[in-house]
Amino acid sequence: MTMGKGCITVSKYFLFLFNLIFFLFGAVIIGFGFWILLDNQTFIVALKNSTDVELACYILIGVGAFPILISFLGCLGAIYEIRSLLSLYFSVLLLILITQFAAGALIYFQKDVVNEQISKVITKVLDKYSGNNSTTEQAWDFIQTKMECCGWIDRTDWSGNMVIVNSSQLLFPCSCQNISLISGNFSDSGFCEAKTPDWPVYDVGCAASVERWLLTNTGVVLGICLGVTLIELLGMILSICLCRNVHMEDYTKVPKY
Repeated sequence: MTMGKGCITVSKYFLFLFNLIFFLFGAVIIGFGFWILLDNQTFIVALKNSTDVELACYILIGVGAFPILISFLGCLGAIYEIRSLLSLYFSVLLLILITQFAAGALIYFQKDVVNEQISKVITKVLDKYSGNNSTTEQAWDFIQTKMECCGWIDRTDWSGNMVIVNSSQLLFPCSCQNISLISGNFSDSGFCEAKTPDWPVYDVGCAASVERWLLTNTGVVLGICLGVTLIELLGMILSICLCRNVHMEDYTKVPKY
């Protein structure tokens, strides 16, 4: 076996390994999309009343299916040394890389708009909160209790809740209550009655708590993004190198069914 042939063989199997990783990456994205659609326990549930969020889930599933298809094309082109498929594979990876950078820049520069949209969705959830322990209400109670927060921006987000507005009692959401300000047993769902107009609740909103959580995990998020980018660049380099060393199309190598 010549050195050139050996390099081609090594490139083929490295590219195959890369595509296996890319395939798993797509499967993870699809799983994440389905998790958001089916999850009933976390913060995402509170956003699911928005058709935009549900649409985003389906888009996420579609985005996950795309790498699976591309990895299949890459494996086929590498194993059977088909230059047209390798060229197509390189072009698609380049397009994905450019799209990722563009999407990241758009989200960064439009983060205020994103925050505003999330705030509108949460406000609708709080206004319709009835204390009937629906899946969405349980999720929001869980968030406020565990993160020790009240409302999205602050406690005033609850001022439009119809149960509180129409009640003759001084009601407030039980999951908001600051346990350091009360004594005895307390509930973490539904509505509680306050003794004074000043609710015994947390002053901080959940947006600040979520932001702190994101900042704490920024390193993990950036590490994942960097890893994905490096994998894509590696795939592009391997595919173009293999394409340059494959001098003839030989479609007879492709199995016929």
